[in-house]
Amino acid sequence: MSIMEILEWIEATRIASIARESAWGFQILVGLHILGLIFSVGTLLWFDLRLLGVSMRACPVSRVYRQLMPWTLGGFVVMLVSGTFLLAGFATNAYSNFYFRTKVIALLLAGVNAAIYHLVTERRVAQWDHAPKPPGRARLAGLTSIFLWALIILAGRMMSYTMF
Repeated sequence: MSIMEILEWIEATRIASIARESAWGFQILVGLHILGLIFSVGTLLWFDLRLLGVSMRACPVSRVYRQLMPWTLGGFVVMLVSGTFLLAGFATNAYSNFYFRTKVIALLLAGVNAAIYHLVTERRVAQWDHAPKPPGRARLAGLTSIFLWALIILAGRMMSYTMF
């Protein structure tokens, strides 16, 4: 089975039909996707700014993380589910779209950035948790996150203008 056959099968599913053909399905999914984006990337941005040493300098990094991540992860789940449903409705169009591919690559890189932060940089958080300006690796993780999420949002927006 080719990739295009798989994408056509995905587009034939019930959820894809709802995203593509129902009177309110697409609008509701886009609204949920934007709300998920607000909670996920909005709260992640606060954490990234703390990693950069730009905001909340008096608050330990670990505390900022503990308070924001439930919102970030909840928003990410909403964004992931709604985005998957939206993609299902237009899978064949998305597959060949430059901005979709850019978005997927940036999402993967954002995941790698987060994994490196959690597996390497965060291991020594006890040493710099209270520092107003975290070490270079932490600041690089925050800056990379901001850049990649801005790219993901821009690519997602551009998909809307170039897929149809």
